[in-house]
Amino acid sequence: MFTENSRNNTFVHPEVFYISGLYEMPFAKYFYISLFISYILTMFFNLFVIVLIYIEEHLHSPKYIAVSHLALADLCLPTAVIPKVIDIFLFNSNFITYGACLANMFFVHFFSAIQSVSLVILAYDHLVAICFPLQYHSINTYSRMKAIIVTIWVFCAAVLTVMILLITRLSFCQSTVINSLFCDHGPVYRLACNDFYPNLIMAFINITLLLFLPLIFILFSYIAIGFAILKISSAKGRKKTFKTCISHLILVAIGYLPLAITYVASNFVSFHANLRILNSSFSVAITPMINPIIYTLKTDEMMDAIKND
Repeated sequence: MFTENSRNNTFVHPEVFYISGLYEMPFAKYFYISLFISYILTMFFNLFVIVLIYIEEHLHSPKYIAVSHLALADLCLPTAVIPKVIDIFLFNSNFITYGACLANMFFVHFFSAIQSVSLVILAYDHLVAICFPLQYHSINTYSRMKAIIVTIWVFCAAVLTVMILLITRLSFCQSTVINSLFCDHGPVYRLACNDFYPNLIMAFINITLLLFLPLIFILFSYIAIGFAILKISSAKGRKKTFKTCISHLILVAIGYLPLAITYVASNFVSFHANLRILNSSFSVAITPMINPIIYTLKTDEMMDAIKND
């Protein structure tokens, strides 16, 4: 089951891992079926948003590049998880090869990071639009928004590549059972029988760079936005301006709260494996399904585009 996979034959890598999924949970298969249904709905809702933005010329703006980017992340994240979950748990294919596990780990965490920083891009757009309305079109140009998105993809890919490379230095000489729905970073490196302290440090770096810093930027951006709204003389103007932020604030709440519980609180409080799995599934399945609904219903331009069609 184990193979030597190092130039100096010091690292022991398993041929396969076993993904346990929900542990002794009644009606678990119904949970997996619900994941599949949510995946279908997620695909439909996010593709609808992307196509709508593509065909409506008045939505061809930096703001809606950011919205379509979030929709793309919401397509890719569940695609990296749910099809494999369905294959594993509905067809009893719990084993995954070492290489496939590392690939799965990279793409799940990569698209989760992209989803997180997509909310930062939208916060940036709101910040410029409300705090610098006269300079908005010169600051937040079409090409600049695309450059920001490309830079973020490269940065996330680089950080998570380092994370995966650190996994390859671990030896797995005992259990290879991953208590998760997928090859999650934390449950995997904790199985190692050699020193995984660098992996622990990398986990905290990832949480800081891809969760804490984005959230801090969003919070500070809304402090600035709040001061800008208070300077608006009319109550109607303040209400109208704040209304443009509601959809994004809801997305931030449902996007970051499950991640905070999963990746922060679990480092200080002992959670049952099933609770971590259920919480992770919310981020993977429910959040990407809800995001396009909220943004469509709470955004006047998109509702107008739907009504015109």
